[in-house]
Amino acid sequence: MKKYLKLMRVRHYIKNFLIFLPLIFSGNLFNKYLFLVTCWGFLAFSLLASSIYIFNDLLDYENDKLHPKKKFRPIASGEISKGKAKILLVLLLLFSFLIIINLFHCHLINKSAFFESLIILIIYFLINIFYSLKIKHLPILDILFLALGFVLRVYFGGSLNSIEISSWLYLTVLSFSLYLVIGKRKGELEKNKNSRPVLKYYTVEYLDKFMYSFLTLTLVFYSLWCTSSKLDSYAVYSIFIIIFIVMKYSLNIESNQNEYLSDPVEVLLHDKILILAIIIYFGYMGGVLYGKYLGL
Repeated sequence: MKKYLKLMRVRHYIKNFLIFLPLIFSGNLFNKYLFLVTCWGFLAFSLLASSIYIFNDLLDYENDKLHPKKKFRPIASGEISKGKAKILLVLLLLFSFLIIINLFHCHLINKSAFFESLIILIIYFLINIFYSLKIKHLPILDILFLALGFVLRVYFGGSLNSIEISSWLYLTVLSFSLYLVIGKRKGELEKNKNSRPVLKYYTVEYLDKFMYSFLTLTLVFYSLWCTSSKLDSYAVYSIFIIIFIVMKYSLNIESNQNEYLSDPVEVLLHDKILILAIIIYFGYMGGVLYGKYLGL
């Protein structure tokens, strides 16, 4: 079982918690009905993402065999046969769409939410298939396609429960996603420029400029969201926590000599201080958004 979970990249499900952002920031986290729908949506999106990871591993397993780290992946190492991997891919894809269909048939989501969320899943699947087949070798587009995946997660979470999301929040997620993706490319280029073909088109200076430009935009958009939305005035003080988080993250990818720790998930999972800062942020925002429910 462990090898199949490794193939599915379960540890990367952490990125899918973006699906909960619309529910959290709309003040509906304690709505049991909406929370249940979001949990099922999280599972559907995660299964879909796993099917894409498997597709990518099937596509690249020959190259992965020659890679010092990727050679230990289940397909490249021979732990799981290509035939079994293909069966698992189809099953995950099938269950992902069945979950959304079942939510609709059980009247947990309305017709509009059903079609919208289903379309987002299809778009996410297609852009990732295109990414694996071609886009990952094309400069700039490789970055934009990856960043789009983060935005679609948030949009998916909003669509499931018909929650309108602030434009400032979307822009915050988009700019932060671009910051993360460019930071990953920058780390790969600095620590192992042969790790992927597209890196030959980039320079550290080029990526560095855009990385911190998008970081600046992230802080600006987030500040505008805090001040222009219907949030409590205390929300603006969360900016200090966000500044610490992005500064700590930047320090990690700038100073770490391990090429694999340029990946956002790996950076987070290997830094207890960063994890604690994120917990403090959501704890604080939880108090701002739900203090009245908690008697604060």
